[in-house]
Amino acid sequence: MDNSSMKEILASLKAGTAVPYLGPGVLRGVVDRDSGQPIPADSESLILAMTGGQPMSPRLMYEFPRAAMHLENKKGRSFIERFLTQTYGGDNWTPSPFHQWLASLRLPYVIDCNRDTQLQRCYADRAHTLIVGAARIAGNHYRFELYQFDGGEYRSITLEQVDDSLPVLFKPLGTPLPKPGFVASDADFVDYITELMGGFAVPAWIKLQRRGKRYLFLGMHFNRDTERMVMSDLIYDAADDAGWALIEAPSEKERKVCERKHLQLIEGDWERLIALATPNAAQTA
Repeated sequence: MDNSSMKEILASLKAGTAVPYLGPGVLRGVVDRDSGQPIPADSESLILAMTGGQPMSPRLMYEFPRAAMHLENKKGRSFIERFLTQTYGGDNWTPSPFHQWLASLRLPYVIDCNRDTQLQRCYADRAHTLIVGAARIAGNHYRFELYQFDGGEYRSITLEQVDDSLPVLFKPLGTPLPKPGFVASDADFVDYITELMGGFAVPAWIKLQRRGKRYLFLGMHFNRDTERMVMSDLIYDAADDAGWALIEAPSEKERKVCERKHLQLIEGDWERLIALATPNAAQTA
């Protein structure tokens, strides 16, 4: 792995010009305090957690949104929301050294495509704006909800009430806190991506602030159309040199995606990054 590229990444993070974009891999090492079971994060582990450990057909196991759609059709949308809320809503998961390190950088903007609350809990020591992705909601075209955290709690705010000087945590696929809401099933993603492409899933002030930004993909893979489509629109208006993707053993498809999106592919993992940033974090990750 090229240490000069990693040092460039750290310098960009420190300058606030690189936006971390987090995928399931950054939750590696987080376990239940009692059972020691890893937190469900990637597609397969989420499906198995949702079914009580029972594999589904290969067609459904291909991708969590597909499996979630199947069970939503059988048991209702509330089943999926209840499962994700129960999975991620409690505080029985061990703290993540990665998220603690990332929060310590006090970055202006982070995109977290996981549905857990690790980063929100790390941000509990500061005022911030939370953007939560939403799907299939009635009443308007917007596909997000806005909250401001201050004084130890979140409060719902409107676009007009946003303080654009505060750091932003964007959870496009949802979170259980402060109010459970998720983008999970195929139907959710069809609606969310449609409105994302139409410009209704990203707030206006973020569209302005993100121009010319570079992105740092950590724990992400690009082997599925769904995750690629969401990514493409969330990084719209990126710099010509759009950033970096740290992927251990990337597939040929991922190489092509990085080339097409002008992302420098670094064949490695986030653990090497925090090892360079702080040896203590690397030892506990």
